[in-house]
Amino acid sequence: MTEVHIIALLCTGLVQGLSSGVLGTGGGWITTPVQYWVYQDMGIAPDLAIRMAFATGLLAMLPAGAASAWGHHRRSAVWWKPALVMGICGLAGSFSGATLATHVSATPLKVVFGVAVLAVGFMMLVSTPSPRGPRPRENAPLWAACAFPITFLAGMIGVGGGLFMVPVMVLLFHFPMHMAVATSVATVAAISIGGMLGYVVNGMGVAGIPSPSVGYVYVWGWLCLVGTGVLMTQVGVSIAHRLPARTLAWVFSAAALYIGLRMIGLFEWLDWPL
Repeated sequence: MTEVHIIALLCTGLVQGLSSGVLGTGGGWITTPVQYWVYQDMGIAPDLAIRMAFATGLLAMLPAGAASAWGHHRRSAVWWKPALVMGICGLAGSFSGATLATHVSATPLKVVFGVAVLAVGFMMLVSTPSPRGPRPRENAPLWAACAFPITFLAGMIGVGGGLFMVPVMVLLFHFPMHMAVATSVATVAAISIGGMLGYVVNGMGVAGIPSPSVGYVYVWGWLCLVGTGVLMTQVGVSIAHRLPARTLAWVFSAAALYIGLRMIGLFEWLDWPL
C-alpha cells in the first residue's frame, strides 16, 4: 500500500467509528467502497478486491462495534437480551450469506439492498420514534425470526446489518430510538463474526490475495481501519446521547437514503464524486 492508501483507510476508520457510535451500524457502507478502490489501485482484480473489502470491513466492525456497545452500555442504553438473541441467530445468517457471496456476483445484491435501504430510510423519516422510556414487551421468537434474513443479506454484501436492525427495532418492536441504536450496535458486533468467518474459511488458499492475509481479510487494511475506528466510537456514542430521538432518527434516515442511492449506483450514473 502507498501512503495515500493508508491515509484513505485511516480516515475511513474515523467515519466507521463515528457511524457505529451515532447510528448503531457497522460502517460497511463506507469501508467497502473505499477499500474496493484501494485494493483495485493496488492492482488486485475487481472480483477479488470486492471480497477482500467485504471480509476486512466485517472484521473491522468487531472491535468498533464492541467499543461502541460498551460506550452505550455505560449509559444503560443497551438491552442485552434482544442483542444476544439476534446476535446469535445472526451469526448463522451472516456466515451463510458470506459463504454464498464468495461464489456469486455481488452487484445484483447491492441494488436490491440499496432499494431496501431507501425504503427503510423513508419509513424512518416519516415515523415518530419513541423518546427514551421503558423497554417494550419481550418477543424473543420474533427477534430471532427477523435476525436471520437480515444478517444473511448483510453477510453477502459485507455490512453488519445495522441499517436494517435499527428500523426493525424502532418500527416493528417499538424500541425507543436511543435503545435501538445501542442494541443494534451490540448485535452488529456479534453478527460481524459470522460474516467474517465465512470469508475467512472460503478465502483460504485463494490466489492473488496480498500478504499478510487470513482468507479474504487483508491484515494491513484491517489495522488501518481499526486504528482510528475504535477511538472514534466514543465520540459517536457521546453525540448520539446528546441528540433528541427525533433528530437522531433524521440523522439515521439521511444516512440510509444516501447509502441506498449509492448502492443502486445513482451517483456513479450521474458521475457525481459522492
